[in-house]
Formats: sequence, structure tokens, C-alpha cells
Amino acid sequence: MQEKSEETLFHHELPAQLRWSDVDQFGHVNNNVYFSLYDMCKTRYFIDVAGEDIFQRITIVVANINANFIAPIYYPDEIVIQTTMERIGRKSFTLLQRAINARTREVKCECRTIMVCYDREQGCTILMPDDVRQKIAEFEGREFG
Repeated sequence: MQEKSEETLFHHELPAQLRWSDVDQFGHVNNNVYFSLYDMCKTRYFIDVAGEDIFQRITIVVANINANFIAPIYYPDEIVIQTTMERIGRKSFTLLQRAINARTREVKCECRTIMVCYDREQGCTILMPDDVRQKIAEFEGREFG
């Protein structure tokens, strides 16, 4: 069985516009900026995959986030953020995201985020709705256990 290449794992990609204010004293994009870019693209991923009303239907919160900063990004590099669903459990799921140079395709940073579906009124985690799970599986082109 042939493994998928790194590139084919990511079906969702958005350009990330850098601002001069994103640059720190060392001349590269500040590490904190990556999380804002990832957050923006997580939101767009769910809207694009599960529908415009996804955030009226369910609340999704971050339980854990980890980033590996591989190479610096300098202003005005053209960057895209790639997002894929790595794992879906009953209540939680893991997103894998990468910041890459749009021209060279060099990976600059990789981020894994564990998120949970949450009921704000009850103050507890809830099951991921089956229709959302199905839409993600269809978009990603694979089933999740």
C-alpha cells in the first residue's frame, strides 16, 4: 500500500496576509502571530467544511495546542496556512496545520490542536454531531474511527 505524500494530506489551504506589525525586533514574524493565523484558518476550515452555521450549532474550544517553529517567516513572505483533520474521537478531535511559504512550499511551522465540542449551558463536553463528522470525512476523503 502506497502512503500519501505530505502534500496530499492537506485539502484546505488559505493565504495568510502578514502585516508589518507582525514582525518582531529580530525581523521575523513573532511566534504569537502564528496562533492568530492558525485560529483564523481553523474557523474558515469549519465554515468551509461543515457550513456557515457551524458555530451557531456547536461550540468548539481548544483543549491543547502545540507548535513546532521550523524556520522563520520574514515580512513580506507570502504564506499559506494548510489545515487537515488528523483524528476525530467521540468528543474531541485533532487538527494539524502548517504555515508554508506559498512560493517555495517550505514548511515554516507546524501546529497540532486538540479541540472539543462543548455545551456552554451545561458546562461540559458533548459528542461531535454525526453530520459534522460525516462532512469532515467526506471533505478529507477518509473515514475516522
